[in-house]
Amino acid sequence: MSSPATSSDREKVVSKLPGSLRQALKIRAAQHRVEIQVAVEQGIHAWTRLASSPPTIDTAGADSFSTFLPEGQWETFRATAAERGVSLIQGLAQSVQLWLDTNPAPHVERPDIPQRVVVCNQKGGVGKTAITAGTGEALAEDSNTLYPVRVAKQLTKALRASNGESADDRPADDPLDVENLPGLGLRVLLVDFDPQGHLTNQLGATPLPMNGDSLTNHMAGDPKGDLRDLIVSVEEESFGGRLHLLPACTDAFLLDVRLSAVRAREAALERALAPLEGDYDVILVDCPPSLGLSMDAAAYYGRRRDGERPGRSGVLIVVQAEDSSADAYGLLTTQIDDLSNDLALDIDYLGIAVNLYDGRRGYIATSSLEGWVEIKDPRVVGLIGDLKEQKEAVRMKRPLLTYAPRSQQAIGMRALAREIA
Repeated sequence: MSSPATSSDREKVVSKLPGSLRQALKIRAAQHRVEIQVAVEQGIHAWTRLASSPPTIDTAGADSFSTFLPEGQWETFRATAAERGVSLIQGLAQSVQLWLDTNPAPHVERPDIPQRVVVCNQKGGVGKTAITAGTGEALAEDSNTLYPVRVAKQLTKALRASNGESADDRPADDPLDVENLPGLGLRVLLVDFDPQGHLTNQLGATPLPMNGDSLTNHMAGDPKGDLRDLIVSVEEESFGGRLHLLPACTDAFLLDVRLSAVRAREAALERALAPLEGDYDVILVDCPPSLGLSMDAAAYYGRRRDGERPGRSGVLIVVQAEDSSADAYGLLTTQIDDLSNDLALDIDYLGIAVNLYDGRRGYIATSSLEGWVEIKDPRVVGLIGDLKEQKEAVRMKRPLLTYAPRSQQAIGMRALAREIA
């Protein structure tokens, strides 16, 4: 039933376990950040110490299951199972179920102040909308399901490759650089703050009509109803009703003009969204390609509030690995820094997301990526490739993470979400 393992203090054990228990064990161990073998070890230890056997578990259809246990534990387990008159398969199933019962799924923490992420760059075409949507989707995925996530070393490898260094002789999308992690399970609001409405259209929603209510009306102090009534849910099973969208309205083209007549106009977005904040853990704002008053309002909304830790809310800047993004970056950061200094605000930079990257484009792409990395403050927190799945998802009006959940872009979006969460 068991054979010696390469480890000096553990032995390989082969038995059987029902598929449902094996999957639950895999997910729960990941949620608690413990190795599966440690979870099984703890379950068996607790089971052998019970005064009597727990209820019988249906083990019909159990499949092969192997793990590594401390030397001698399996023999103790076998002896206990014999004393209780249960099979090894039944005893193992009871042990795993006992561990699951004593290690329930952790609750998702709900913050007192929602995290506010302002996704911006006044240069069009860098993919702000794709980053907003993908990050929001990753934040909302089911916490009781495992999803492939790019681990940190993958980004490091790609950056090294851009410098011409060895990347361990493995491609940047090597599956060994991906691990399965539970979704974050957060309640997320995506705010389409761009009058062009790309975020609204990408997610298959309908832009708000000009003659109705809109975020612009609420910011201008002329609401026509409750802003909650405008919100739509992104109905995909993996989001479980946690991902919502505040659609765009083309009246936002007039926002700067209307804000010019508003008192304390830099706080207009915050005043409009404040009634919604208690319903969400994270609010992401997809900004227009502009350096006007609307950008001031968005940056102000992302400022650090009293009692909020540094780097939790703030500005996420989306760029491409090409020269024009660098010029736009300088203009944007100047505006944000001026606003911060003029109003004595703390506006944190959450990082730089390099989007639509393709190292095959040669020196322009790789040297530009190196330039972004050299900034260091803010640092590069995401590298998303220029691949077909995102374009296909847009064409299908589907969220990327449900249209192509295992694509390299989806895997990268999950990594980015964890960097800023």
